Amino acid sequence: MSKVLLFGAGAVGAVYAYVFTKAGATVTAVCRSNYAAAKANGFTIRSSLFGDVHISPSIVRSVSDAEGPFDYIVLCSKASPGSSPTTAEIIKPAVGPRTAIALLQNGIGIEEEYRDAFPNNPILSCVVYCPATEIESGIIRHGEIEKLEVGTYPHDATAEHKKAAEGFVELLTKAGATAHLYDDVQQPRWSKLLVNASWNPICALSRSTDVKFMNASEANVSWVRSVMLEIMAVAQAFGYSSINEEMVDWQLSRAKARMNTEGVEPSMLTDVKKGRRLEIEAIVGNTIRMAEAKSVSVPLLRSLYALAKALDESIARESIKA
Repeated sequence: MSKVLLFGAGAVGAVYAYVFTKAGATVTAVCRSNYAAAKANGFTIRSSLFGDVHISPSIVRSVSDAEGPFDYIVLCSKASPGSSPTTAEIIKPAVGPRTAIALLQNGIGIEEEYRDAFPNNPILSCVVYCPATEIESGIIRHGEIEKLEVGTYPHDATAEHKKAAEGFVELLTKAGATAHLYDDVQQPRWSKLLVNASWNPICALSRSTDVKFMNASEANVSWVRSVMLEIMAVAQAFGYSSINEEMVDWQLSRAKARMNTEGVEPSMLTDVKKGRRLEIEAIVGNTIRMAEAKSVSVPLLRSLYALAKALDESIARESIKA
């Protein structure tokens, strides 16, 4: 029986706590703001995909309280490059010699922290599609999509690490989840980043859904496309030629297809509304730093980063006052 530690058991983490429990794994979840509710009542998940389900995994407040070692440590927390202590340092007490570390996190270039800290452990980079919201502490609303795109980091990892990735995907699919194994998962990471590094800061700064932003000005659709083209240029500089104008237009067309609706509220906009810190470094900051490494000009991304970074610092100051 696999032992799984979930770090960051918010909305997405709770959904995967259910998935791993259904697969027959022993699940321990590290909770923060929802600790009391989850400890007392477990998680209730109202899912359009899985139905209404309830689980009661082992709930702990910190990694040091978890009884390891674990087969898998699954990170569902926000990626926070440059934070102190790092997430790698926080999870270290639970990492055994054969523990695989799965990153269910947004952003690009987020894996190196874990590769440096745990050079002998499998690092599984996962692109996650799982629209979920914690509507009350311990109560999750989940939509119709659940999908993971999984691959080792680096993509040319050892055969043993590749086998760990295969085992992770098998465990997920055993529970009826959707998981696809990639030889190089950075390509789907860049594909998602076209959306994340454009719409997330744009919607957060404008306090608008994607549709409301597009409807605000005739020039806005083409401006969003220009931001996506900068992200595309960085991806291509790193050798991902499939991240091209056709993919940019396809990603943009998904938002344009919603023009007769209220539109989508990206996670950064939700965070702004709830007074929570933004994933600006992992999603936009790292993209800019990677652009610098390849001498790619990204003036629009730099502007979005400067404004969103200031907004994030403002939220931090307000949270201290509260």
